[in-house]
Amino acid sequence: MGHPLSTPSRDAAPRRGPASATRVLIVEDDASARAGLTELIRSWGYETDGAADGQDALDRFGAFQPTVVLTDLVMPRLDGLALLKTLREHEEDTTVLILTAQGTVETAVEAIRIGAYDYLTKPVDPQRLKIVLSQVVERQERRREVKALRRQLREQGCFGPMVGRSAAMRQIYALVEQAAPTAASVLIVGESGTGKELVAQTIHQLSPRAAFPYVPINCAAIPDTLLESELFGHEKGAFTGAGERRAGCFELADRGTLFLDEIAEMSPATQAKLLRVLQERRFRRVGGRQEQDVDARIIAATNADPAEAVKNGKLREDLYYRLNVFTLTLPPLRDRREDVPLLEQAFLKEFNERYQKSLAGVDPQVAKIFESYAWPGNVRELHNAMERAAIVATGEFIEVRHLPAAVVEAGRLEPTRRTLSLEPGTTVEEAERQLIQLTLEHTGDNKTRTAEILGISLKTLHNKLNKLKLRGE
Repeated sequence: MGHPLSTPSRDAAPRRGPASATRVLIVEDDASARAGLTELIRSWGYETDGAADGQDALDRFGAFQPTVVLTDLVMPRLDGLALLKTLREHEEDTTVLILTAQGTVETAVEAIRIGAYDYLTKPVDPQRLKIVLSQVVERQERRREVKALRRQLREQGCFGPMVGRSAAMRQIYALVEQAAPTAASVLIVGESGTGKELVAQTIHQLSPRAAFPYVPINCAAIPDTLLESELFGHEKGAFTGAGERRAGCFELADRGTLFLDEIAEMSPATQAKLLRVLQERRFRRVGGRQEQDVDARIIAATNADPAEAVKNGKLREDLYYRLNVFTLTLPPLRDRREDVPLLEQAFLKEFNERYQKSLAGVDPQVAKIFESYAWPGNVRELHNAMERAAIVATGEFIEVRHLPAAVVEAGRLEPTRRTLSLEPGTTVEEAERQLIQLTLEHTGDNKTRTAEILGISLKTLHNKLNKLKLRGE
């Protein structure tokens, strides 16, 4: 026999239910059980086919090409475990569900270890099976989206709404892929304008919660006296002006994602209440007596160094560790200048559509200015500068005269990056002082990034700053 998964089916074409891209192959040696499961699953709108054992399943695979295989464990010729191993070797995109009798639960657990998605005990609970199949469909949709994004990255240098092919951005994309399918909290760290909310939105869209609400809130933009009400909601009459009951962000984000921007700007008292909700998954509206359950994933962001914020008392240490399951540190635009041309093209496309323009690109002089400018406002500043230019441009290209004056003046200056210059006789301590000072200047005094570049821990950097009396310079 040739490739075990390429043999065409010798049986009649399977019966198909309502239009659905999800095809389920039921592998069961008991003919009546197989027929019952086939009818049940088809009644839910899936395309179905049946196989009498593992070998029969492989024979039918090429013609039917199932997205899900629901297989019994104990069967003649080729059993469920051997079928699973074969599928894992050749068909990594196929999801396998195991059917197990009471005496084979241990084997089913072994099947999970090998790569099965889940197992169901016999007799099958129809409601449980329906839920698991729905979860599989959601999981496969997320995987298809990730594959499409990877293809988009190869072809266009984009990963969803994020743009860039630099090594720093590829690391971010990899972390987003790892974090998105989980329910874990995420902390996004980065300077203002680096795209923290874009990352949060992408994580939400690639997560199993994508069909449910994404609720953003900027903790720095809301007075502390109102922030608790915004987060948890309030009852009628809870305070002056509370004329009616109002749902808060946690309630609105139930089963979805809550994005807390500038988390370090939240008062310690509100941080303590937030921590309690994260720990207990319950909250109480302001002025309310009854607690409510909530299932919201938390993604938080800050433009401050989290370790510094903890040290300065702006961020509770216990909240920081609760949020710090996944940490994504976004690079400033000055540290990924090779991405500027890609960003230019992405923004040109956006503004051409928005303002009915037909701009083809930027003038070479503009490209040179963009390359040398430090972009202290990061991607947001580049976006704003290009939007202004696109609005005022009348020809085919964006020219220098279309740019904001501040960008032109600063971008035309010859780069004045200092280099490390050591003379014979320079002490190790002095060389270390100059290296740290130069790196701090390069990162805009971002100590977390400085420590990464120097290959030392943040704590070691702070110790050296104190020792060399560089703190505050």
